[in-house]
Amino acid sequence: MTQTPPPKPADRRGVWLGAAGLLLLLGLAYHNSFRGPFVFDDLPAIVHNESIRALWPLTRVLAPELGDGGVTVSGRPLVNLSLALNYALGGESVTGYHAVNLLIHAAAALVLFGVVRRSLLLPALAPRWSSVALPAGLSVAALWALHPLQTAAVTYIVQRAEALMGLCFLVALYAFIRATEKPETGNLKPEEGRLAWLTLSVAACLAGMACKEVMVMAPLMIFLYDRTLVAGTFRRAWQVRWKCYLPLAATWLLLAWLVAGTGGRGRTAGFGVEVSPWTYALTQGEAIIHYLRLTLWPQPLVFDYGTATVAGFGAVWWQVAVIVFLLVAVAYALVRRPVIGLVGAWFFGLLAPSSSFVPVATQTMAEHRMYLALLAPVMLIVIGLHRLLGSRAGIAAAGLAVIWAGVTYARNFDYATAQGLWADTLAKRPANVRAHHNLGLAELAAGRLPEAEQHLRRAVALDPAAPEPHYNLGVVLARAGRPREGMAAYREVLRLEPAHGASRRNLGDLLMESGRPAEALAEFEAAIRAQPGVGEFHFSAGNAAAALGRFEAAAAYYREAVRLRPDYAEAHNNLGNSLLELDRLPEALEEFETALRHQPDYFEPRRTLALLLLLHLNRPAEARTHLEILARARPGDREIADALARARQLTR
Repeated sequence: MTQTPPPKPADRRGVWLGAAGLLLLLGLAYHNSFRGPFVFDDLPAIVHNESIRALWPLTRVLAPELGDGGVTVSGRPLVNLSLALNYALGGESVTGYHAVNLLIHAAAALVLFGVVRRSLLLPALAPRWSSVALPAGLSVAALWALHPLQTAAVTYIVQRAEALMGLCFLVALYAFIRATEKPETGNLKPEEGRLAWLTLSVAACLAGMACKEVMVMAPLMIFLYDRTLVAGTFRRAWQVRWKCYLPLAATWLLLAWLVAGTGGRGRTAGFGVEVSPWTYALTQGEAIIHYLRLTLWPQPLVFDYGTATVAGFGAVWWQVAVIVFLLVAVAYALVRRPVIGLVGAWFFGLLAPSSSFVPVATQTMAEHRMYLALLAPVMLIVIGLHRLLGSRAGIAAAGLAVIWAGVTYARNFDYATAQGLWADTLAKRPANVRAHHNLGLAELAAGRLPEAEQHLRRAVALDPAAPEPHYNLGVVLARAGRPREGMAAYREVLRLEPAHGASRRNLGDLLMESGRPAEALAEFEAAIRAQPGVGEFHFSAGNAAAALGRFEAAAAYYREAVRLRPDYAEAHNNLGNSLLELDRLPEALEEFETALRHQPDYFEPRRTLALLLLLHLNRPAEARTHLEILARARPGDREIADALARARQLTR
């Protein structure tokens, strides 16, 4: 087999300079993204993900449940581990998460540079491309890495799943390419070198399976690459390297096990979800043509396309016709023009897991799915530039890369705030229910209640059967001092989803505020039946029982609340108050002290404890200590001042 000649020193300098220039452009394009807040799926995957709070036990980090971080990290242990490492180093500081995302993307771009350059030096391509292997490889890597479409997988933190999988995919391919070459140094014997690279290829493939399901295509694409550019035929590729392909294929076992453990990603993906395979496939006809258009003209970029599907075949007939034509052309090219066929197969193969017949009900279109697939049209652009412009192709590619870097830089400003990102989404997709809902939540978090109400009402109007917009509308109305309307919103949620515990609790809270504790208790008890493991529901039930004078029942509810949440200071305080009503003074004191251990600045239990010590237990020295703390916290409180004076008099 013809071997790639060792690179000249000038080539090595060119590689290093090219890599440095690429990294510099990436840094310039993405440096304004580091302050973008957690948005949408970032929140369950990072902010509310208990499995990343500690690196040990490692089993918890590597086996996140759906309840830990939502569907984005479940069944993706390597992604969750990377988030846990981020959390260990910087908590919830967004800068670290953005920096790691960019490092992953930059590493993928450098590996891609190596993949393309070494591919162009292989015997199958060397006669035409060896003289421009370095600039062509750099052009492909730069255009791919700097394309504005990639912001969906780089700036959007949780889509690290896509970027990390992409890095593993490219490393697996690069290591395979190196294994087919003769080692370039004398440090290793040829066979040892090939074995090391093949081992790395399999390890990277295994790691990718732990990142995202698209990695399922890696063994197949490597096999097709071997047939096209190395072995020449599938038979020859299998005969020479079957010992490599068996362990590569074995990595599918890990993926199958991980996918099975997610239960169809919480019943949001796979067959049997609310979107049929046929409807989803038709929607992908529109999506794929849209992705191709965005490749050439990356406007408008949309953060979230929602869950919309096409009405029927008539709505997308021409897009489907174009895709069928392209698929036929790729099949023909695989036989007659294998290199072009490989490029086309890469595009459709990398999109197939998420953009074919297997429904993803929560996102029928998503720009991050183009992360690796984007390489195919970029390759065709670079090939076209070289055929049209010859030696000037590198200059044209550099100019296009700078333009795309500028668009990427501008796009990152849209991620600067949650309000801005969702407002941008609505400007491009005004009927997007999820965008209205999330913009309403962002406005609520900013305290802009009228704006929040406006968007949540619009979300309700667009999809009256969705419980969450009704629920958050209830939150807004309650906060705006309109309890009657808030109760109506919560009751609508419960009509749609009777087991919605948070709505029952909030409805109960409004009933309490309206002086209707018996009705409130009924709602709290229903919430407990729906979700018995939520301490807050038991706490609210205790409050209602106490308001009804049922202190034994109240104490039982509070005890369950602190059992579920031992650090629940407010529940410890209210339990102490109920025990006082039951004349169980020693137990009450213990609860007040526990509340203060968990929350030292908690005024109420310290006040009650101080007065008990002073007025009922004749322990003025201890009371004085607490009263001095209270007096510093509230210097104008007359009752505290009088009690402190008395304690000082008794302890002279």
